[in-house]
Amino acid sequence: MRREAIWTSGFTIAFVAHFFFSLGFWTFVHLPGYLEDLGGREVEIGMVMGSLSISAILIRPWLGTIMDRRGRRPIVLLGGVTNFIAVLAYLSVDSIGPWIFVVRIVHGIGEAALFSVMFTIAADLVPASRRTEGIAIFGVSGLLPLSLGGLLGDWILGRWSYSALFAVAAGIALLALLLCLPIRESRPARDESSPMSSLLSVLISRPLLPLWILTLGFTTGLTSYFTFIKTFIAQAHIGSVGAFFLAYSITSMLERLFLSSLPDRLGLKRALVPALLSLMAGLLLLGHAESTLAIVVAGALCGQGHAFVFPIISAMVIGRVAPDNRGVAMTLFTALFDVGALIGGPLLGIVVEVSSYTTMFTVAASIVLCFSLSFVLLDRHAPAAAQA
Repeated sequence: MRREAIWTSGFTIAFVAHFFFSLGFWTFVHLPGYLEDLGGREVEIGMVMGSLSISAILIRPWLGTIMDRRGRRPIVLLGGVTNFIAVLAYLSVDSIGPWIFVVRIVHGIGEAALFSVMFTIAADLVPASRRTEGIAIFGVSGLLPLSLGGLLGDWILGRWSYSALFAVAAGIALLALLLCLPIRESRPARDESSPMSSLLSVLISRPLLPLWILTLGFTTGLTSYFTFIKTFIAQAHIGSVGAFFLAYSITSMLERLFLSSLPDRLGLKRALVPALLSLMAGLLLLGHAESTLAIVVAGALCGQGHAFVFPIISAMVIGRVAPDNRGVAMTLFTALFDVGALIGGPLLGIVVEVSSYTTMFTVAASIVLCFSLSFVLLDRHAPAAAQA
């Protein structure tokens, strides 16, 4: 029996558009360097960077409701325009003051809209029988820019200035917006006789609560290295940020490209356990790394875990909600990544200050373990059908 295709024209257009949105976004890993040049202290830089997550958290639930009631395409276009305006506005930032916070908040709105709606569209377009595989493949459009964005920034800053970096990022954002124009509406046909669930009812849905807990544990693990890998490596004087994320992204992409059908064939929970164990192993190794090789292996282990955990949880979330509530569910899911960064970053930073990076990465791995065990206990009798 021939399997249903993933690479339809709609999926391909969304994949390419998301790639360029992500490429532009990841060039801003260099923004802290610009803020430091403007005289910003570590606390100020942290506040500026964190303001993007705050706006993203606040806007995502509203976006999900609009997606389910009005469709995906309006959010794509709104997010694309907002993202382009925000990136262009960085060219007007010349000091650390109220204006940079305004720019970051607007950028957060654009980023939240695009991240949520693009993965919702991917979930709409892939066949239900290959949903985890399709989401995993679509995720490559965000993972590849993770390594390329930093490298592109290095290349531009090595030759020109931050103004050139922001101008290039704005050009990429405009290109991504133009690529979104052919995207068609993908919202499933609604059953007008059944009322849509409220945001709160989806949030507290019994089948979804274990997944929210698991996601918070997962995002804490991600936050530990996305936030602290640069300062950890600078202090340890081993490896490099580029080496870690290169191993991370390559491993994750290869796994998604060549093994993405595995979770659907083995069962989502069976594939989830080794992926979580790989993430925890990577965190523990990172905290005890004493060589460049250890940094690279830790990056590969973390990337291997990320490769499966994200699409598996995504597919489980989608499988437990009615199609009419898919947008709300996906925006709540992606909002937890910002919540994890907003809460986990400062808490793990305190652990570093009072103890060490080794302790911090160990604590992060322990949080992933505890939240994963909580998920297993709470999800023992979860139904497979849509519930919310």
